[in-house]
Amino acid sequence: MQVENYRIQKPEMWAGNIGDEEIKNRIKDSEFAKRQIDEGRDYCYFLDKKYYTSNTENSEYVCMAYTLNEPGNLERASVSDVIVEENEVYQIHRISVLRDGVLIDKIPDTKIKVLDSENQSSGGVLSSNKKINITIKDLRLYDVLILEDSRIKEFTDRDFLRKEFSKYVWVSPDNYWAYGSFKFTFINEREQTIAYKKTFFRDEQGNVLEPEINHLKKGDRFVIEEENYINPVDSGREIFPYVDFATESNWKDLSNYIVPFYEEIFNKSSLQDFAPNLVEKLDAIADQDEKLQFAIEYVQNHIYYVFNADEMNGHKPQEPSVTYENKQGDCKAKSVLLKVILDYIGVDASVVLVNFNTDYYIKYYLPSLLSFNHVVVKVNYKGEEYFIDATIRDEFGLIENRGFIYFMHYLEVKKDQELQVRKSYKFPYFCINERVDLTAQGNTGKLTLSTTYKGNRANAMRRYFKSTNKREIIDSWNSFLFYALNYSGDRNGTDVRNVFKDAAIDVVSDDKRLNEVKIQYTATIENPYFVDPQKNRFLMYFDRNVVKASARDFIHKDLPFWHNFDSEKYEINLQTDQKIDVEEKYTVQESTISNPYFDYKSRKKVNKNGASVYIEYNPLINIEIPQSEFEKFRTDHHTVADSNFGLGIDIIEPGLMNMLKFSFKKKFK
Repeated sequence: MQVENYRIQKPEMWAGNIGDEEIKNRIKDSEFAKRQIDEGRDYCYFLDKKYYTSNTENSEYVCMAYTLNEPGNLERASVSDVIVEENEVYQIHRISVLRDGVLIDKIPDTKIKVLDSENQSSGGVLSSNKKINITIKDLRLYDVLILEDSRIKEFTDRDFLRKEFSKYVWVSPDNYWAYGSFKFTFINEREQTIAYKKTFFRDEQGNVLEPEINHLKKGDRFVIEEENYINPVDSGREIFPYVDFATESNWKDLSNYIVPFYEEIFNKSSLQDFAPNLVEKLDAIADQDEKLQFAIEYVQNHIYYVFNADEMNGHKPQEPSVTYENKQGDCKAKSVLLKVILDYIGVDASVVLVNFNTDYYIKYYLPSLLSFNHVVVKVNYKGEEYFIDATIRDEFGLIENRGFIYFMHYLEVKKDQELQVRKSYKFPYFCINERVDLTAQGNTGKLTLSTTYKGNRANAMRRYFKSTNKREIIDSWNSFLFYALNYSGDRNGTDVRNVFKDAAIDVVSDDKRLNEVKIQYTATIENPYFVDPQKNRFLMYFDRNVVKASARDFIHKDLPFWHNFDSEKYEINLQTDQKIDVEEKYTVQESTISNPYFDYKSRKKVNKNGASVYIEYNPLINIEIPQSEFEKFRTDHHTVADSNFGLGIDIIEPGLMNMLKFSFKKKFK
């Protein structure tokens, strides 16, 4: 049965009714309005938004009037798209403009088309969402546009979780707009009590207020109302104030609510019965580490990931026999199948609920199962805790060598669970281990980079080499080296292909068990020295990837810094047939940094014709750095950036005058 996706009709009872005269009276050019319009901003005379929730529907109503003084806004208003979910109806109540004091109905000038939403089936995403395309003819610059519409979402049997639980987050409005009047109303018509929590609201001085929790019984309303309002939030450095609404509950009750859906499936799933061929393959692998690797890779690579947006909102997972038979399933289905296989091989595993997109906010949100949008598998193996995303492809390695997933909060699908915070982590290996050799003889340099990538880096490098043209890869390395060797300082604008001759790059080895990819880059360089304006020559190699710009530049009042850097190790060897200044400050400078969140050391060896630096960087990751400790963390990163991320050697030019100049320079340094 084809559900109609939109209707032109009057608003529902709960939304109220507003007449033409009232609309015109609300569009008044106050002093506040004039000031905004004079500043060249667009202006919203009023925005009235209502959210209505019951045990049978979630619906939203909006009535607004705003200026079309900016060509960009005129364009966006003339053609717009509304995405509706399965079983959701978009109701249009009013499309009008106020032009020279006259209210003109624009519904006769409106063309409406219903299209399939573009991501209908790309990359395994199945969506029965529809896109309603609305084109309004003859909108003019300086019109005031009045839109009044609703979205009514009635629940089907698939929405059993939404019938049982409500979850809605109201976020304060964008600070581009100025509002003459702004009103938001939340209407609870559910049998259950809804809790609401005001978070990141501020006092007059801009300090964050303590979150406030209150409750709405059936029939209660929550209202926020502002006059002559511009959201004062400093969007680059502050979190927008928001109100979180959720059916009153606690994590323990929620975990007990969900457990039976999964237990029922685990109890009636026997791998021997529905997957005898897979059991045979597993039994044939003697080594338990390899058996575990095979199980993970089987589910990741052989079961096609189908993301069905509508079904994700329900929490009933597909039976593993169906997933195995059809060779496809969503994240719940794939995770459940993986757990059933791991149970069979005797590896302790559980299914956990996560939300990578809003992970930071989960600790502030009220407890709700609707806060999660993804399912992964937690594996306890040999005393360590691992998380496996069954929906990832092209990932390799024994479990300790596989990619690391960054997130903080999860709810385990077991009885009596609380929301858990994942532990911080130190890599047991170097994600990047690189050796750089540059030897200069006469006017030619020979450059070799030998790099070993592990974990996420190995997976990413494999994908990169598989999907990228070789010439492009070499250009990318050349371009990086152009800066690392400081050639951007003395030959900027030169084609890098003319600097790095015979450049070649190859994957030397790829160990799928260790998840280790080794790559070698070689090139010949004419004029390998960086030459300054005084004609002094230097050999330099500074890897700017070692300098964490995001840590040095981070400024936010509310968000702590999320620490997720890779562990790295570098050996850089610069050799020449010239004499070098063995006492130059930066050539010999070493550093040791011991920060609670990272250890960093650089050690040097200097001889009369060259030098080497050995750099090791070990971060403590998957952790938020509290504001109180951040400045010390930032300062330590500034220390790394102060010539401790590479090596530079100064050439002593031959000839008596140069020797005298050099010893003179030494005395007066």
